Amino acid sequence: MVSLATTSRKPAIPATPTAQRSAMIAASSPASILKPSKPGPAAIDTKRKMSEMDLSLSPSSMASDAAEDAPPTSKRPRVVKFDDDVKMHDPSRNGNQPSITTEKSLPVVREEVRRAIHRHVSGSESEAYDRIKEIFTADPKKQDDDTMASYELPTPTSLKHHLMGLLAHIASLDRSCNGLVNAVLNSEWLGRDDSYVKLYIRFLGNLAAAQGTYLNAVMKMLATNLRNIPRGSGRLPGYAPVPVSNMYARVHMALRYVVQLIPAGSGALSPILSLQFPFDNDPAKANITYTRNLIQIINYAPELQSDILALITEKLVKIDVQIQVDMEDFEDEVGEDLLHDVSPDADDDDNASIASDESTDDETERVETIKANIHKVDGMIDTLFEYFATLFSSGSLDDKENALDLLLSHFQTIILPTYRSRHSQFLLFHFSQSSPVLVDRFASTCVQLIFNKLQPGILRQSAAAYLASFVARGAHISGEVVRDVFDLLIAHLNNLRMDYEGGCRGPDLRRFGPFYSTAQAILYIFCFRWRDLTTAAIEGDSADQVEELEPGQITFSPTVKEVLHKAIYSRLNPLKVCSPAIVAEFARIAHHFQFLYVYPLLETNKRIRISAFRSISTLTDPRFSQVEREIRAGGDLGYQLDAYFPFDPYQLPRSRRWLEGDYVEWRGIPGLDEDDSDSGADDDEDEDGYDATETDEE
Repeated sequence: MVSLATTSRKPAIPATPTAQRSAMIAASSPASILKPSKPGPAAIDTKRKMSEMDLSLSPSSMASDAAEDAPPTSKRPRVVKFDDDVKMHDPSRNGNQPSITTEKSLPVVREEVRRAIHRHVSGSESEAYDRIKEIFTADPKKQDDDTMASYELPTPTSLKHHLMGLLAHIASLDRSCNGLVNAVLNSEWLGRDDSYVKLYIRFLGNLAAAQGTYLNAVMKMLATNLRNIPRGSGRLPGYAPVPVSNMYARVHMALRYVVQLIPAGSGALSPILSLQFPFDNDPAKANITYTRNLIQIINYAPELQSDILALITEKLVKIDVQIQVDMEDFEDEVGEDLLHDVSPDADDDDNASIASDESTDDETERVETIKANIHKVDGMIDTLFEYFATLFSSGSLDDKENALDLLLSHFQTIILPTYRSRHSQFLLFHFSQSSPVLVDRFASTCVQLIFNKLQPGILRQSAAAYLASFVARGAHISGEVVRDVFDLLIAHLNNLRMDYEGGCRGPDLRRFGPFYSTAQAILYIFCFRWRDLTTAAIEGDSADQVEELEPGQITFSPTVKEVLHKAIYSRLNPLKVCSPAIVAEFARIAHHFQFLYVYPLLETNKRIRISAFRSISTLTDPRFSQVEREIRAGGDLGYQLDAYFPFDPYQLPRSRRWLEGDYVEWRGIPGLDEDDSDSGADDDEDEDGYDATETDEE
């Protein structure tokens, strides 16, 4: 623990000048209480910056700093007397010109600070206390303004002496000194010299340790500076310029000191980091900078890793979804063009606001809003890719699994329940493919969610979409894994059909959602990975070898054909409910390979109205209002599954570099003319004698 006893007075004793000087230095330089820490690999850059700035808080360095400001010693010690009735006044002050006064020594300033605090706390008078506040509230960036005429600008030495005086009497700064403490916390410190910064950081740590009520205020001040350092803070008059990167390193130095010094520091910091996250209308620079600084905190406060990553993911998903909502107001082509219009090298300057003040109309303002949000998401997710890349590229398989556990946890609690997240999930898509073990972990997680009847239906549907998109699009997923997942879904579809068909009057997404989402997942995987599902692939042929076969030579497992045939021609009628685009592509491929012939059924489905089969009991679930956003009066579109597959092509300009080589690109079907998609559609033959009139209720 920290010793916070104030300096006591002792009788003067004869001493040599050297002894007097040592005693004075010791009295003005409290012992350092910084605990050394071992930064992780990702903290090397910050450690280098700290080393360059010599921000060590060792006792020897603090003693040397104090020695520089200590007055010269004499053979006889001086006895300083203070008259309570004498008030300090500077007769040379004229207008807004800084006064020229003799610099007070450190012992004098410390005593003045002690007396000022004592008188303020006792309630006798607060004039001296207010003068100390003015010293810290003076803005050095406005030294030439008329506003400076009312008070004196402190010199660097005076400012340091007063801060050392407060540090020596830290135990006296109780709640009644809240104004003075806030003045110090809000004062300029990041752009001053290294010795002052080290002293200021010690003040923060001792203040939080001695007066616990100020811990949140200290944390809030530091967290605010992680979001955006005020312009001009690194160019204070009388001090050498300080780069922005060094100022952020100083903030991290202070945070690390306080977190490691105070046992409750981490617990107090976590909610403050959440509250200080930039607002929706803040520029992209603030979001990206804050995200990077949050990641940096993990290096010296690893206990906050889960909280910080969950916070970033939650904010990322929120902005990501907002982009999709805003883009719905534009045509599809226009929306995609907006993704491409954002440069990967866009400047993260303070002028990158959400909407320009010179916007000529509402549409221009909406476009600027979308572009700003795209830039935010791109920068934030790129930072997460960099962080997780370090975890997955170095360390054992256990380390990689632990990192994936974090991603899976955030996937299940944040990403999966969120409708239409477009980019956030690609962290899982990329890193899950880094090894066969991790592929199995993610696929197994989705399968368990799909099969779990205790899960809400909407989550089971989303899990099916994620699994299908992952297996269909993942370039590093083997054919064996594709077949295993496909077989599991086929068996599950057959079980659901047998469970639901007895009580089914016709297609009904609300009642039989798990069945339709599983069916659509199967159709989607078939369209992209049919080569891996052929009997030739099962026997060991590669995808290229399969494509060399004639259409009549390509066959599929009889079990797969049987289950799909029963499901498609059941009363559940999945081709009526599944996304029309996916159904149409499946029909083309299945017909080309003589696997299934479903065109007559598609024609029949055009005459079926499914709105009459709604279950009133399921309409009370508010979650369906998110999924079925396109319900229209008198139409069926709201009762069809959305064509949402979360791992469709990734377009963010900066971060898409991480996904190079991760995709299975769409490949044309050998021998199938793209213009022949309607072949057989006019054939009225229904080989199964499917009677549409049984479900065509008006």
